[in-house]
Amino acid sequence: MTATVLVVDDDAAIRTVVARALDRAGHDVVTAGSLAEMARALDRGLPDVLVSDVVLPDGNGLDAVATFVRDHPRLPVIILSAQNTLTTAVRATEVGAYDYLPKPFDLDVLVRAVAGALAREGGVPVAPLGEDDAALPLIGRSPAMQDVYRTIARVVSNDLTVLVSGESGTGKELVARAIHDLGPRRHAPFVAINMAAIPRELIESELFGHERGAFTGAQARAAGRFEQAGGGTLFLDEIGDMPMEAQTRLLRVLQSGEFTTVGGGRAIRADVRIVAATNRDLTRAVADGRFREDLFYRLNVVPIALPALRERRQDVALLARHFLERAAEAGLPRKQLDAPAIALLEAHDWPGNVRELENITRRMAVLSRDSVIGAADVRATLGAASPDVTVPDGATHDAGIEAAVTALVGRLARATPDALTDGTLYDRVIAEVERPLIRDMLARNGNNQLRTARALGINRNTLRKRLDSLGIALDADDEERPSGSGDR
Repeated sequence: MTATVLVVDDDAAIRTVVARALDRAGHDVVTAGSLAEMARALDRGLPDVLVSDVVLPDGNGLDAVATFVRDHPRLPVIILSAQNTLTTAVRATEVGAYDYLPKPFDLDVLVRAVAGALAREGGVPVAPLGEDDAALPLIGRSPAMQDVYRTIARVVSNDLTVLVSGESGTGKELVARAIHDLGPRRHAPFVAINMAAIPRELIESELFGHERGAFTGAQARAAGRFEQAGGGTLFLDEIGDMPMEAQTRLLRVLQSGEFTTVGGGRAIRADVRIVAATNRDLTRAVADGRFREDLFYRLNVVPIALPALRERRQDVALLARHFLERAAEAGLPRKQLDAPAIALLEAHDWPGNVRELENITRRMAVLSRDSVIGAADVRATLGAASPDVTVPDGATHDAGIEAAVTALVGRLARATPDALTDGTLYDRVIAEVERPLIRDMLARNGNNQLRTARALGINRNTLRKRLDSLGIALDADDEERPSGSGDR
């Protein structure tokens, strides 16, 4: 379907490559480098799709898009952003954007997003974020987490049932809480129940409540979790461990929207949103006859698959620093991680996932003698599970860098079998080394891009291109952002 697409981005290189990709897909492309240029382009006629960056030289793209969508609700907008957080994904949906693509993005993904936008039937914006949106629990900038953020942003405004899958410790309840806290039911209760922790004979009472005298020991009426969560969200954790007879009762409730207490005869409306979670393969459980197929399809309306931590190792350092900061806020000694320590943490397979990483960082915050946690501290804490990466105790700065690079090469080789022979290793390693270097210099220069570029010996445009290419997002207090700008 040929269409006119307006692409707004202050980086000329991005405008060029995006325009070429959309042109090859058969679209007519108009480009703009600022909000003023975008306004002039719109004055000449509405495009079929608007693709816009967030931070522009003369203002905030999200603010402009919010106004634009309000005036032209049928025109789809795709938001581009280098601030790859759940907050950004939700804010993009909040202003009515059709889609949000984190930078760096695959051009094929953008072309498909434009095609989807042209075929859309319209969307509903989510409720505005509260003042505490910075405290949202999910952390990570990896591509795998970006997929999770985008799905959450799309479901928070409705009551569709969500099934979150993932290994233990990946943060399934955090996803459920984010869906609740960002949605229209946020002011009502969030009630969680672990299906694996309840005796079989008590599950129906726990879920639906019971009347006085319904069974031995029932001396008074008790509300179940469905009733307690009235108007809010009910989180059914470890749903794969639910006994078959309870599955049948739950299915009836999901089909009818009503339930009765144990020993009761009056139907009660089930005014709750259901978010279920499992660390089991429910499709196999269905095939084995251990889980009802009809219940599976009732629950699996919107699936969200959380990646294991070993599948998003680039988030390990970010998570570890976050947990150390939380530990310090809780009164534990304030600690930092050096490069060899981070290399060892990234090389570890984390069978306990994010939960294990949090426990390990808190333990190191207590047990490490120095303010900087080193490789020896990581080895001592991980014990026999410590990865086989050579980082000599008392290593010099050069030895620490060498160990970090060695660990990085090993990680790339494990992630991609052909990494050592496909001719991409040099560029991939340089990108991984360049990323922490630029982040460190930005921090040292208060996120001022001009001073950072001078310190690195490159010009500011080159720095901005590297920020986009490496997916480095600036903090909200970046002094170079226009007043009132949002996330990029």
